[in-house]
Amino acid sequence: MTLRITIPDSPSETDREAISAPLRAYNIRQAGDPRIRPVAIMLTDERGDHVGGLWGKCVYDWLFVELLAVPEQYRGGSYGKALMSEAEGIARANGCVGIWLDTHEFQARGFYEKLGFEVFGTLDDHPIGQKLIFLQKRL
Repeated sequence: MTLRITIPDSPSETDREAISAPLRAYNIRQAGDPRIRPVAIMLTDERGDHVGGLWGKCVYDWLFVELLAVPEQYRGGSYGKALMSEAEGIARANGCVGIWLDTHEFQARGFYEKLGFEVFGTLDDHPIGQKLIFLQKRL
């Protein structure tokens, strides 16, 4: 059978699954069950509205923090530190050996370094003239 390349105008979740399914199957054969577990730690205001928080996943013995957001009016209130502390507890409870994440140089590198994270890589010009910084913390 011959394959051809197509590019959907609006990629769907079905398209994503068509790509991820063979990759996931290969990875499981090579490295075992990744034990993927989504992680959400919410910041909730007095009315019960979710206004920020942390989103990530435990996978292959590491917790990856994809998103961390504290609304500007709440910054300086130690909410970011509290979110990361909760994430570390979840990582430990799931047998993770560490936590990793990325942040732009105009975002929160110093914040993460104060929490014990170390830089393990950078991506220059993302966006142009700036860097994307990869950090990790072993538990």
